[in-house]
Amino acid sequence: MSDMGVDARRGAVALLDKVLGEGRMLSDVTESLDRLSGPDRARAQRLATDTLRGLERADRLLNKHLRKAPPLHVRNALRVGTVELCTGAAAHGVVNAMVQVVGRHRRHGQLKGLVNAVLRKIAAEGPEAWNKLRVPRLPKWLRGPLTQAWGPQAVTAMEAAHFAGAPLDLTAKPGIDLTQSLTGAESLPTGSLRLAQPGQISALPGYEAGDWWVQDAAAALPARILDAQPGESVLDLCAAPGGKTLQMAAAGADVVAVDISDRRLGRLRENLARTGLRADIRTGDALEMTGVYDAVLLDAPCSATGTIRRHPDLPHARDGAEICGLIALQARMLAHALTLLKPGGRLVYCTCSLLPDEGEVQVEEALAAHPGLVADRAALSRPGIDPAWITEEGGLRLRPDYWPERGGMDGFYIACLRRDG
Repeated sequence: MSDMGVDARRGAVALLDKVLGEGRMLSDVTESLDRLSGPDRARAQRLATDTLRGLERADRLLNKHLRKAPPLHVRNALRVGTVELCTGAAAHGVVNAMVQVVGRHRRHGQLKGLVNAVLRKIAAEGPEAWNKLRVPRLPKWLRGPLTQAWGPQAVTAMEAAHFAGAPLDLTAKPGIDLTQSLTGAESLPTGSLRLAQPGQISALPGYEAGDWWVQDAAAALPARILDAQPGESVLDLCAAPGGKTLQMAAAGADVVAVDISDRRLGRLRENLARTGLRADIRTGDALEMTGVYDAVLLDAPCSATGTIRRHPDLPHARDGAEICGLIALQARMLAHALTLLKPGGRLVYCTCSLLPDEGEVQVEEALAAHPGLVADRAALSRPGIDPAWITEEGGLRLRPDYWPERGGMDGFYIACLRRDG
């Protein structure tokens, strides 16, 4: 790791500049870290993620010491330093490193004195004040619709789950017991395995052997509900990054996995090679797929608002403007996916969204528009699923505030649909 962590901290600030200044997602800007060592890359990403989670608190503390708004790059350096100082990092290292980060900037280097003065004040006052501040809230564009859908108490609980972050969940190949090899692993009621402090993922037992893959417990449920059988023909639409494809391939199904992004499918190809599983990978538009299948899984493009506990950049990189277009696309994809089912076949529709318009409403409208289409409630009767999570139209609603004692789960909506005849 670089001396005093200057390179990692500079990388974290660069990531924040792109998320908060350009409205880009962290996953799309990690190329800015290519020159860093592996440990510095990991630390930069962690610092940026932690800062985005605590952004509201950091700004509240900083605003007390800033007479006017500094340039974004300088403010982001102050934000990273504030979050570090208030969560236990040594003051000397943080202050000196952030002064260097700003001091080396071509346009804003003259403001290193400001950074030094402000962060020294934060070091003295911030740690005590940090935990007295409220849990950071979602932005208004998202908080309003979620409050209308689920109520203020539920949204407050979701925000607490987002602020806490997410542990690491794994899905194992059938027949493989990871509880003996992975120290501190918790077996979740739905069948996933959870690690609170995983460390380096590729160093975990079973990684090289391909015994498991990373997949949030909620994200593992759509494929479990589809319940692919050996020899069945299954179409996985919008498949990347591929956790559900791996599940269905591991069950012995003949899986065709389709995604419009060949780049994102690269991760699926890598995981198939690592795990020794097989699937037919195709780059293409789900709306142009033809053929008939025993089962279809449609993980439709959505706002991804259910994944904020793992992706705290999302509320800052987006403003909700794309949601209406996504809702229209989901309806088209769902209608087309139904045409790809054999008579009596089943389709699982899911989105990692907390917005009913992308979940419950889509299924309600599909059931009304397609005679003979029914919601298979029995398919939702799986281990670990609370009956209270089953919705009026026959789908499954998952939220980040569920399982608070276990570390929560991603927000998802899942429904299993069957067309009779």
